[in-house]
Amino acid sequence: MTPFEAATHDDPYGYYALLRQQKALFFDADLGLWIASGVEAVEAVLESPDCRVRPLHEPIPPAIAQGAAGDVFGRLMRMNEGARHRCPRMVIEPALASIEMKGVADMVARVVTTLGDSLKTTDELMFTLPACVIASLIGLPSSRMQEVAKLTRNFVACLSPLSDEAQINEAHSGATQLSRIFSVLLRDDRSESPFLARIRSESKAIEWADEEALIANLIGLMSQTCEATAGLIGNTLVALHRNPDLIGHGQPARSLVGDLVAEVARYDSPVQNTRRFVAKRCTVGDTILEAGDTVLVLFASANRDPGLNPDPDSFLLKRSHRRAFSFGSGRHECPGQQLALTIASEAILEWLQRQPSSAVRLDRWSYLPSLNGRIPKFYLAEEAR
Repeated sequence: MTPFEAATHDDPYGYYALLRQQKALFFDADLGLWIASGVEAVEAVLESPDCRVRPLHEPIPPAIAQGAAGDVFGRLMRMNEGARHRCPRMVIEPALASIEMKGVADMVARVVTTLGDSLKTTDELMFTLPACVIASLIGLPSSRMQEVAKLTRNFVACLSPLSDEAQINEAHSGATQLSRIFSVLLRDDRSESPFLARIRSESKAIEWADEEALIANLIGLMSQTCEATAGLIGNTLVALHRNPDLIGHGQPARSLVGDLVAEVARYDSPVQNTRRFVAKRCTVGDTILEAGDTVLVLFASANRDPGLNPDPDSFLLKRSHRRAFSFGSGRHECPGQQLALTIASEAILEWLQRQPSSAVRLDRWSYLPSLNGRIPKFYLAEEAR
């Protein structure tokens, strides 16, 4: 097995434990990169200013560089360093922090009502519902939510090196259409979205007026929700299938489901790994990294490191001082972590309420092809046969 294969393996956690036994940070000659598997190495790499999110010579993946998806990718704060990372984050992070999580439940309920009968499959629950909630949060009308959710899923395909030409073409088209939709929204002074109003206020406060970068990062917010939250919801359903007694019988309390989702994020992370690219010679721990080196950072392995969480291989709803790297760490830590956890919790509550007798009887699943994401695709019993 390789760390890339582990991301979609049925149970990769024994393999990760073996990696941690070798050394927290070691070079894999077959893959031609460094692997950070232990908590100290993962934390050190993520904190290092010399370990960057993109190679210096390749700020945009060549497969999408000549198109709309590449234009968006090149402006994403999570794919940049310096001012191109700092400025949009200074605008979007406080806007996300201003969201009242108690109000997110009401927002999810409104979106569920809007989606109506279309919200019957796990696919819709995992991908469409969270994306529609973010679209609503940003201020898009309910009539456009599903369209934007679909376009976002098309765009997300370009972020994977496994995407084929057809998917990349759809990603370019999706990026073009999303950019137009958000451009119109930003020019509409009648928007009643408190979130968008806060973004405008923060932009004015720091005198940042790069509309194209703002549009790109709104698309980025949609795309991060699309995949990471989908994986979080799906892996929570897997946990419930494997242990239906986790939350007992009947409709569980919202706080209990919140604990469940938070533990799933640690125990079976939807984002198993990420990469960092060494910009100049540096030392991480007792290891010297050279300019041009690549480091594969194993979030999912570090989450199960006993140095981060005692008794890490036990699934504990009431875990004290739970820590996880599933949403990153350091300057690129995801600012929407609490929002993602809340949306996922509300989605699980909705699923249990709609299908209490069958919600955890998901007979078969496999994981969508990916080198770093762990997103299950579920099959009905007849489909599995």
